[in-house]
Amino acid sequence: MTGLIPHTGGNYKNLISYKKADVIYQLTFDFCSRFLQKGDRTIDQMVQAARSGKQNIVEGCAASTTSTKTEIKLINVAKASLKELLEDYEDYLKTRHHQQWEKGSIEYETMRQLGRDHNDAEFFMNIAATRPPETIANMAIILLNQADYLLFKQLQRLEKDFLERGGFSERMSEMRRKKRGF
Repeated sequence: MTGLIPHTGGNYKNLISYKKADVIYQLTFDFCSRFLQKGDRTIDQMVQAARSGKQNIVEGCAASTTSTKTEIKLINVAKASLKELLEDYEDYLKTRHHQQWEKGSIEYETMRQLGRDHNDAEFFMNIAATRPPETIANMAIILLNQADYLLFKQLQRLEKDFLERGGFSERMSEMRRKKRGF
């Protein structure tokens, strides 16, 4: 039965999508603590969406050893949670009459490059510590868009892998057929 259950469930910390989701979670927790009023339901919604994005990547990777279907489902839940959070940050800017950075602007392109070059929370938390809330919201929006793209690519890879190799059930059936001599 060698090779039936791959030991890949613990590799989530190596995924760029996970690292990006962790940055987003920490940035969101800090943002909500500092800039939203206690008792605002948005705090719970935003923090939970950020946490769900990160934790569903972890859970999906853990489930990957025996269920590609569950892994795909949970990675998609992570993607959906982060999309919800993206909307919250965009709403924050709109309701407070702040500008969302436009593609091509110096702020947007600089942050986009920083998001490509860095995936550690400490780097972004140091920047956020000295910035106003509208800057942090814009930073989060760009990081969220990057995470969304990474998760989309991850889902495409999972789909391709499933089509090429099958899932756990397919591998078990193949091994049973081989053992029986079929």
